[in-house]
Amino acid sequence: MRKLVTNTESIPTRNPDAPKGGLFSEDGVLGKVLRIQAFQILIVLVAIFLIFTALAPTIFPDWTNVRQIVQNVSILGVLGIGMTFVIITSGIDLSVGSVLVFSGVVSAIVMREMGDQGWATAFVGILVSVGCGIAWGLLNGVLIAKAKVPPLIVTLGTLGGALGLSQVITGGVDIRNVPVVLQDTIGYGNVWGTTLPLISLIAIVFIVIFAIILHFTKFGLYTFAVGSNEEAARRVGVKVDRQLIMVYAISGGLAGVGGILSLSQFGTTAIAGQAQTNLNVIAAVVIGGTSLFGGVGTIFGTVVGLFIPAVLQNGFVIVGVQPFWQQVAVGTVLILAVYIDQRRRAAAARGSGHKKKANRTPRKEPQ
Repeated sequence: MRKLVTNTESIPTRNPDAPKGGLFSEDGVLGKVLRIQAFQILIVLVAIFLIFTALAPTIFPDWTNVRQIVQNVSILGVLGIGMTFVIITSGIDLSVGSVLVFSGVVSAIVMREMGDQGWATAFVGILVSVGCGIAWGLLNGVLIAKAKVPPLIVTLGTLGGALGLSQVITGGVDIRNVPVVLQDTIGYGNVWGTTLPLISLIAIVFIVIFAIILHFTKFGLYTFAVGSNEEAARRVGVKVDRQLIMVYAISGGLAGVGGILSLSQFGTTAIAGQAQTNLNVIAAVVIGGTSLFGGVGTIFGTVVGLFIPAVLQNGFVIVGVQPFWQQVAVGTVLILAVYIDQRRRAAAARGSGHKKKANRTPRKEPQ
């Protein structure tokens, strides 16, 4: 029987009798947690919150103000879920803001034509909005996966297409006939017995569901595999084209959900009010630790990344600083996040190279 020969001398082994590190050491629990980029961003968010709390102790940490911040990021949170999936596959979706507008416009027209203000009309409007979003997402996915058009070009085209069709349908005039039940419940309602906005609870439910899908299901595993190495994923049996189409369909469908949430919150289609939505969502996802190179990302990080610009904007307004500085601060954090990601990838590549070199069997010298 052939013996398995291993080069044990070249592989560093841990002495079981050696004393282990402390809680903050490299092997400690907190040491591992502190190396997670999403947790590092969370520390930044907590620091920003504490700074504004010290500057405006009677206003900023008050629950009324915090509730407003939470409500403001709810719709972006739903959009950020889909964007996280897309960027993990090393793609990009520039069309989410326009798809949100288009879905809201078509939904509002359908509900206006039905003429009723009850839940039956609202339910049809929700289905129409989500269906429109999924349709745009499928179009993006098919063009990217089957036609092999780069995601940047496809979603840039659908960005203009969805927004242009919205203006053609409405003549550039916002539709304000939104059923009252949507505004009274989803838009301005609170969770029963609390002061938590219902729209925020809906966003939290979506975040939890898709976080489980991303991190604990085969679909999520395939999403990471496609983003890490598409060709390798294809060779081990992952149907890459179908995976990409489904990921972009999810992104579009969640943009449709965002469309009905926006209608409920603002009571109008707000055609001109979503110009920066896609860029804000992409910035939040990247700030939250999702790599633009694919294969790395968490829903938790995206949520944290969404709160940083929201807290900055709210805090600047309260302490009397020009809100324009918020854009400067977010841009700085965004560049730092990408820089840290690149440094981490470079370190991982060097570590992999050192391991290969250490595991290489020494060549025997000719005698």
